Amino acid sequence: MYNIITIERKYASGGNEIGKRLAEALGYKLYDRNILLQAARNLEIPPYQIEGLDECSPGGLLFNLSKTSLGGNSDNKNLSMADKLFLEEERIIEEAAEEGNCVIVGRAAAYILREKKNHLGVFIHATDDKRLKRAMEKEGFNETEARNALKKNDKRRSGFYRSVTDWEWGNPKYYELYMNSGELGMDLCIRLLAETVKD
Repeated sequence: MYNIITIERKYASGGNEIGKRLAEALGYKLYDRNILLQAARNLEIPPYQIEGLDECSPGGLLFNLSKTSLGGNSDNKNLSMADKLFLEEERIIEEAAEEGNCVIVGRAAAYILREKKNHLGVFIHATDDKRLKRAMEKEGFNETEARNALKKNDKRRSGFYRSVTDWEWGNPKYYELYMNSGELGMDLCIRLLAETVKD
């Protein structure tokens, strides 16, 4: 049985919704954007600065730092605010995993918890056409805006992953489950995940 589920996702693939509904179905605690908000509060970052730091790529120092005894220390004076924020998010994710019974969406959590027992790593994706349609429906974008949003957000998430891990973002070999939400649909994704967690 898995009591830690991490969900990475392509923009507009429905990964956030799947994570939220899965947590509700299992009675697990959900960690998503609230990780960012908690980390920002812990570091006393003003709310107006948060948006620019959301899953953005920290400085090149961070990846090397995370491999040393300094990793996880968000008080280091030489770090950028994005670096400090990620290290604080990492600490929150590790604490959540220690408690268990949680669904964690984004934040490179699959990488952070890659060696944890009872951890199920999931990547949610869909074709560009399906994601375009979802972005237009959910965000009220026109087609041009939706295409720009897909390109911008996929690039941002990929860059973030590259800056804090040694994984290629979205590579199926790093996840136990690689799910096409556009073909399976939200309900089936959630049902399959719930059944997998309980087995």
